[in-house]
Amino acid sequence: MEREVAWKKYDEAASAEVEALAADYIDFISDNKTERECAAAAIAAAEDAGYDSLADCIAAGTPVGPGSKLWACAQGKAVILVHVGAAPISEGMNILGAHIDSPRLDIKQNPLYEANDFALLDTHYYGGIKNYQWTALPLALHGVVATTDGEVIEVNIGDDEADPVFCVTDLLPHLGSQQMDKKGAKVVEGEDLDVLVGNRPLLSTADSSDSKEAESTETPKDPVKAHVLALLADKYGISEEDFLSAELEAVPAGRARDLGFDRSMVIGYGQDDRVCAYTSLVAQLALGDDVPARTAVCVLVDKEEIGSVGASGMASMFFENTIAEIMALAGESSPLRLRRALTRSRMLSSDVSAGFDPAYASVFEAKNSAYLGRGLVFNKYTGSRGKSGSNDASAEYVALVRRIMDDAHVSFQTAELGRVDAGGGGTIAYIPAKYGMDVIDSGVPVLSMHSPWEVTSKADIYEARRGYEAFLRAEG
Repeated sequence: MEREVAWKKYDEAASAEVEALAADYIDFISDNKTERECAAAAIAAAEDAGYDSLADCIAAGTPVGPGSKLWACAQGKAVILVHVGAAPISEGMNILGAHIDSPRLDIKQNPLYEANDFALLDTHYYGGIKNYQWTALPLALHGVVATTDGEVIEVNIGDDEADPVFCVTDLLPHLGSQQMDKKGAKVVEGEDLDVLVGNRPLLSTADSSDSKEAESTETPKDPVKAHVLALLADKYGISEEDFLSAELEAVPAGRARDLGFDRSMVIGYGQDDRVCAYTSLVAQLALGDDVPARTAVCVLVDKEEIGSVGASGMASMFFENTIAEIMALAGESSPLRLRRALTRSRMLSSDVSAGFDPAYASVFEAKNSAYLGRGLVFNKYTGSRGKSGSNDASAEYVALVRRIMDDAHVSFQTAELGRVDAGGGGTIAYIPAKYGMDVIDSGVPVLSMHSPWEVTSKADIYEARRGYEAFLRAEG
């Protein structure tokens, strides 16, 4: 049952739509490299599309009914968009759920130190990475610093062409014989992923009477570190103590780009899972002012890469509480109605799948793999070994999803996550499934997943966006 390449069906108009969507997508992932940035961008787009703050509606006691559009946010890192449908919410919702966090290097709370005339930031990697891929790579710093006086300062250094960048250094091959004998997981240790941020010392007035950077008549104990702190104080007004309440992420610097002579692909950071988050968001907003048959929901959550934990992860009560608040405003306030709504809902767990890579064909099973350019991917189950840790969608639900995609002429394919016993992984799917709702994993195939620069096909991005909208609009 080999699936056709989606590119073959596009006429001139469809090809133009593919390119336009890809251009907007490239802007989105280039401009939004953290969960906070993605959440803020989603809220801004939702408000432009007529969505109202749920918190404001609760405060004002605003009634909710068919056609109402609401957004809610958890800690600035997770967002839920709800477009109330014609049927009561208790009859179930059509839900798209994606995550907006990606593997990266998090700056530790006490990070800045000087060693041998270098200033460095100590890091703790986030999510599943191959450590060695993060060396000798231009990095940017994104995030926030919260001060004790209540100010939250946004930091974004390295993605503007005028900005400096940062890096984790690597060992030259001339001296790397012992390093190269190590296993891949040990070539670069996690504690060695320190980010190089400076080399120039802060000069005292005794060193240079004309220096504008001089702050004292004595050279500091760690002059390079002191220089970095002076620059941070000058630009952001922050001190070393403020690192204690900062959330700073080192991410690959630079924009996503077209890939290939034919420009058929996109290479960029964070496509797991922002390619699904972006297409889910666009599909939700594409409903416009139409009133869907069933309430349409787009969930963009944090912390999936580390187990969906915390107040902004899918395992929190954020989703359930948000739906309960909206149902109360809609006159459906009761614990039983909430339970019925969740059980009768259906969801696409919008997360990426491993694209077949001929360079590593031995870990894939060709008949049951996802291929770039063949459309939206459905994974009936993921997990590892004997499907451990997986949601496994029912045959009846898979058939329903097939019908929705076929009726909308969406190119799609089915896949597993590599060969049996080759490895495995999971998504947020098992968490909403605990309510009894139907859930299946659905997303875009990716090459080089979890690397600093991942690869997707523009055709798959386009088909995902079309498939997600068709799912949100589905009635039966």
